[in-house]
Amino acid sequence: MALAEDKVREALKEVIDPELYVNIVDLGLVYVVEVGDENEDGRHDVNVEMTLTSPMCPAGPQLVAGTKAAAESLEEVDACEVKVVMEPAWSPERMTDEARDHLGIY
Repeated sequence: MALAEDKVREALKEVIDPELYVNIVDLGLVYVVEVGDENEDGRHDVNVEMTLTSPMCPAGPQLVAGTKAAAESLEEVDACEVKVVMEPAWSPERMTDEARDHLGIY
């Protein structure tokens, strides 16, 4: 059964930024979720490109590890590779309305 990108994004919502208390998807940190073809076991490799709120974000390693673990927790995922990118730079405009409301950004 094919794995939808949306299902992976939903799983990634379990990863919460420890400083902002908002998930990484709603924060706009996840740029790309690429689901590979189904392998012989019926599972998929997943590639995620994400950014951080700043290049020196102290939670960076924790967020990357959490992203990998959340994606790999899905039964359909064989392995997840996470790539941190800094282009384009993150900005609050990437956040969902719900995340902005939570943080009081209008």
